[in-house]
Amino acid sequence: MSRSFSRVILAISFVIASVAILGGFGPAGVNANQSDGAYRQMGVYEEVLHKIQTDYVTEPNIQQVTTGALHGLLESLDADSSYLTQSEYAMYIAHQHEGQARIGMDVSKRYGYGSVVAVIPGSPAAEAHIEDGDLIESIGGTSTREMSVAMIRLLLEGKPGSTVTFQLVRPRKPEPDDITLTRTAIAEPALGLEQYENSSILYLKPGDLSRERVDQVIARLREMGKNNNKKVLLDLRDDAEGESQQGIRLANAFLKSGTIASLQGQTVPAQTFSADASKFVTAAPLVVLVNRGTAGAAELTAAAILDNKRGDVVGDRTFGEGAEQKTFTLPDGSALLLTVAKYQSPSGKKIEDDAVVPNVQVSENLDQTLLEPNGAGEQRPDDQLNKALDILKNKNA
Repeated sequence: MSRSFSRVILAISFVIASVAILGGFGPAGVNANQSDGAYRQMGVYEEVLHKIQTDYVTEPNIQQVTTGALHGLLESLDADSSYLTQSEYAMYIAHQHEGQARIGMDVSKRYGYGSVVAVIPGSPAAEAHIEDGDLIESIGGTSTREMSVAMIRLLLEGKPGSTVTFQLVRPRKPEPDDITLTRTAIAEPALGLEQYENSSILYLKPGDLSRERVDQVIARLREMGKNNNKKVLLDLRDDAEGESQQGIRLANAFLKSGTIASLQGQTVPAQTFSADASKFVTAAPLVVLVNRGTAGAAELTAAAILDNKRGDVVGDRTFGEGAEQKTFTLPDGSALLLTVAKYQSPSGKKIEDDAVVPNVQVSENLDQTLLEPNGAGEQRPDDQLNKALDILKNKNA
């Protein structure tokens, strides 16, 4: 057996053992059966690689085969778990310490490729009419099927004024579009605030669930005070950024008691997040709007409202993203970005696996704006918003 082949087997064996021990295989806790299973898999990998090296039609690049196998191993767990080679991890570390410009879209992986989760209004991505659910087939000529989600996100960001070129697959269009966008500093949209039905319905659209934005939402709810005529419409559509704790905090503003969420993993002690009565703000009638671009912290809020029967959730099934990750550096300088715990809704459903399914499902208009030849647009009705308003009109304040 060649020295390079031995190194490959050692690398794959190390990763399989690491994933097995850190949470990739089997029930909670490391036991003898689990360890035995991992070692048996190492033997299978060794045999497969040996056959590839000796019998494949041409002599393969074993290092490339190994990298592909390790990427696939981690991504078989969930979309966010990733294997980074030594060079990829070095880029990833450097990226953490640099101010990076963006094109204005949140991405994950679905169907094996990069997938657009949500687009920030007014960003280069929005101006290019990129929408939730579009697939990123390749970046700079390299297929995203061969990339971890961490690398996809890294490659889409860069220095202000620089450009990124990628191929985008849109629904109902057979050929991908070649898109080139200029990276820029993205200003998060302001808190959306409207009044409907003679000011009886307060409409709030956070856009993201940062601490500052949740502070703003809670401040508006407090201003509403004890006005018995007020109702609340919370629009979490395309809200894919923010911290899990802020999603829990926002839910608590509407919940005086009950479970908001829980978190658990093999090596992460189970935690239950319960509503704190001192942080409760309003009992006003409530409807929450969600869509395919609702992800992460916003999903925790929506799930808590739905499962506690605090209000109606209207719209499309959400994206499905709710986990905690940890980085493990390997001896050769590569790394694992591994999901170590997942959030669950009060009813026990894992957000990452099951997403949030509204109790009132209304499909989103895929083409909200019908463009005319001169570039003007005719705004089509927002069916989800209209349904939410109809529900609130029929609720007693």
